[in-house]
Amino acid sequence: MNLTGKSALITGASRGIGAEAARVFAAAGANVALVARSGDAIAELAGEIGEKAAAIPCDISRYWEVEQAVRNCQTAFGGLDILINNAGVIEPVSHMASADPEAWGNVIDINLKGVFHGMRAALPVMLAAGGGTILTIGSGAAHGPVEGWSHYCASKAGALMLTRMADKENRDKGIRALSLSPGTVATQMQREIKASGINPVSQLDWSAHVPPDWPARALLWMCGSDADGFLGDEVSLRDEDIRRKVGLI
Repeated sequence: MNLTGKSALITGASRGIGAEAARVFAAAGANVALVARSGDAIAELAGEIGEKAAAIPCDISRYWEVEQAVRNCQTAFGGLDILINNAGVIEPVSHMASADPEAWGNVIDINLKGVFHGMRAALPVMLAAGGGTILTIGSGAAHGPVEGWSHYCASKAGALMLTRMADKENRDKGIRALSLSPGTVATQMQREIKASGINPVSQLDWSAHVPPDWPARALLWMCGSDADGFLGDEVSLRDEDIRRKVGLI
């Protein structure tokens, strides 16, 4: 995949899947706008990547900050071709009967409203340019309840529906909207899940998790026409056929 001349904005780019996606997309020739609350981390990553990267501190739960991040991406690179809605949190893990309502709502603000904010800010820019690709990190939690994860399951189910809505309303205008369900990935989030000890996911051995560059490489594959059969739908990295297509096995 050659993305020379293309620009990608990646939320949650300070670590994990987001940071790996920045490296993979930059290696494919893309300019990458690194968006995260952790300004120091994305500045360090931008320094590692070089002139193809721009660090843009942003809290995606606030729409005006996301809108400004998109403008900053346009200023830095002349446009926006790819949006990767990657930012997500799972803490605090808790049962519904004892969940703190404010903390529960904060997860919705990031995992669900943050995805909408990204789409809302990017779509007018992409539509004006004649098209673009919107990729969102999904989860198997979008399809079934997991103990202690009411906020995460609800937010991921909603994010998948936002992907379907973006496709429904904009495919005929050149917008490619897809979701990636990466399975369990060896990131800081999995360490938080393991520490909670609440459900079977927290009991998984670390070796069961895929490395973060796997979903990053899958996201790159999803930017090409080979993934067009999944528009408005979800690509599952648990699927061996998908892993083969991406070049992971």
